[in-house]
Amino acid sequence: MIVVKNISKTFKLYRQPSDRLKEIVLRRCYHKEFPAVSDVSFQVQNGETLGIVGENGAGKSTILKLLTGILIPDSGSIHITGKITGLLELGTGFNAEFSGIDNIIHNATYLGLSRPEINEKLDMIIEFTELGEFIHEPIKTYSSGMVMRLAFSVAIHAEPEAFVVDEALSVGDAYFQQKCIKKIREFKENGGSIVFVSHDMNSVKVLCDKAILLNKGCVVEYGVPEAIINSYNFLIAQRSCGQEIKYREKQTSSGYGNHKVMIEQVDLLDENNNRSEVLMSGHSANIKVRLKGHEAMDDLTLGIVIRDRFGQDIYGTNSYYMKKQISIQPGQILIVTYAFEAFNLGPGKYSITLAIHKGADHIDECVHWIDGCAVFEMVAGDNYFFTGLVRLTPDLKVTKE
Repeated sequence: MIVVKNISKTFKLYRQPSDRLKEIVLRRCYHKEFPAVSDVSFQVQNGETLGIVGENGAGKSTILKLLTGILIPDSGSIHITGKITGLLELGTGFNAEFSGIDNIIHNATYLGLSRPEINEKLDMIIEFTELGEFIHEPIKTYSSGMVMRLAFSVAIHAEPEAFVVDEALSVGDAYFQQKCIKKIREFKENGGSIVFVSHDMNSVKVLCDKAILLNKGCVVEYGVPEAIINSYNFLIAQRSCGQEIKYREKQTSSGYGNHKVMIEQVDLLDENNNRSEVLMSGHSANIKVRLKGHEAMDDLTLGIVIRDRFGQDIYGTNSYYMKKQISIQPGQILIVTYAFEAFNLGPGKYSITLAIHKGADHIDECVHWIDGCAVFEMVAGDNYFFTGLVRLTPDLKVTKE
């Protein structure tokens, strides 16, 4: 269990190294203060995963360093039941000149394992890394993915009660990432507490029970991951519009943006062109969007994201990537239709998020964004049975040699 109460951390920033000495000798201030974390509180129960999201410089990595004891908070308190380990920057605590085995021993010692415990776990740690003969080579010869394998294996086999994961998990091949995610889920099921930091919003949605949104070192929202990520997109949109970034108290049905053009209506049409909230997998379907112009705008982009019941992005694209230009005049109504010859989603419940913006994404200029503007359910079609989120259409062949 992790309990964090009102922690703050401020760094002194100097224009040049000599200013530190001048400050000591002359007893004058030659620095400015940067509040990296300000009055942050949260709690992570046993068997729970907390995600932390925010822009670069929001204070995410500083919080992890405070949790792991690399940094000491200026004020506030941190209480952790048992040992905490994790992945921060790649290579932290490793010696580039040492071999993989030597680094396992040294790093495990830093994490509080005795030599008999290390000897007992050494074969398991090495086997998990799947580094083969490279385990005997200096890690200065390793790729970033190989270093991540080594670091994760040591940290997770140290038998902590709490585990923190930074962006380090994003490097390496897909196979080992899946192996790490499986291990993290096992750790969670056994009662471990996890704090997870990532710019991969799908990972946050899938892995985390709760999430917090950081902005300039402060917690601006706490709640379920999908709502937090929607708020994160809102903050980015506010910044793109040149507006002051403020916490959105409540998302309204009108969404957010500068509203120069608005999404007025969204209809889902089945294969018979009838409005429906239930669609058949593998059959045709249309998503029809009604736009109204309040100002003249050229080169608009209409984007769509389909999310499953966990809030995970299943499919997304926009008119910019599809090379379709959209222009509108004040008072003009446009109907934009995404037509799917075969709507190949697996059975389940889904939601649709729509966004109007300039350019490839809403960072350039967010005109109108609505999360969950339509919901629908997919049911199995009259084709062959399948499991999963996507219906593929393979051609099955059986031949004799």
